[in-house]
Amino acid sequence: MSTDVESRPADASGTFALGGDLPVNRLGYGAMRLTGAGVWGDPRDPDEAVRVLRRAVELGVTFIDTADSYGPFVSEQLIRTALHPYADDLVIATKGGLTRSGPGEWRPLGRPEYLRQQTELSLRHLGVDRIDLYQLHRIDPQVPLTDQLGELALLREEGKIRHIGVSQVSVAQLKEARELAPIVSVQNLYNLANRADEELLEYAEAENIAFIPWFPIATGELARPGGPLDAIAAEHGATPAQLALAWLLRRSPVLLPIPGTSTVAHVEENIAAAGITLSDSEFETLSGAA
Repeated sequence: MSTDVESRPADASGTFALGGDLPVNRLGYGAMRLTGAGVWGDPRDPDEAVRVLRRAVELGVTFIDTADSYGPFVSEQLIRTALHPYADDLVIATKGGLTRSGPGEWRPLGRPEYLRQQTELSLRHLGVDRIDLYQLHRIDPQVPLTDQLGELALLREEGKIRHIGVSQVSVAQLKEARELAPIVSVQNLYNLANRADEELLEYAEAENIAFIPWFPIATGELARPGGPLDAIAAEHGATPAQLALAWLLRRSPVLLPIPGTSTVAHVEENIAAAGITLSDSEFETLSGAA
């Protein structure tokens, strides 16, 4: 008979309570890659996309991250198709504030009326009355931050958003955002090979703010044959990508990696990383090698 860890390996990643009241397993799933090329349009195999989402949840994922701009709306609609009605412990986070005019094109738009419109559309596409975590996808430099976060705070007061997060910000911007609204998460580029936002992570950890690293399994030269990732991965019978995720989980208790993929085999491989325990020396070797 399978143990819980064997059947739900994501449980081994530990938990984090978003906003102090919304617990999720730390190893989640990022739903950007469920769309077509350039994060535009429908996926090549919609049935496989549905299978990926269902398999992630079967394996213990309780945190799925998406955005209205993924598709646009394709990712949110696939999540509803695959998983609605949602399990009680499943938290779906989405984002708004980027417009799309074609494959690979992204432009910030933070006007309050636009953010309200997109929130209402995300509620409809996800099939929920309240979004657990709504994140400002990018700060629009043409709109006062007070107006952008003020609208999200108003939507929170109206019960349409439970918690607010921000994405791709500096420490100074995060501090400013926290003066305007309760911020429970930040989503920035961060991985073993790219740790430019180390100061932001340290601030988030000190303040118990979730740090959701996008592009979490970039490994670069670290995964070259005979390199530090390759060598340690071989000792664990794992892949370099799995080691990169295990390093993130060990790096800080506020890190919530959300590796994304469009295949069931790959989602199973990613989530298995939760069961890898790095020794102190292995963790230090990988940390120093980057």
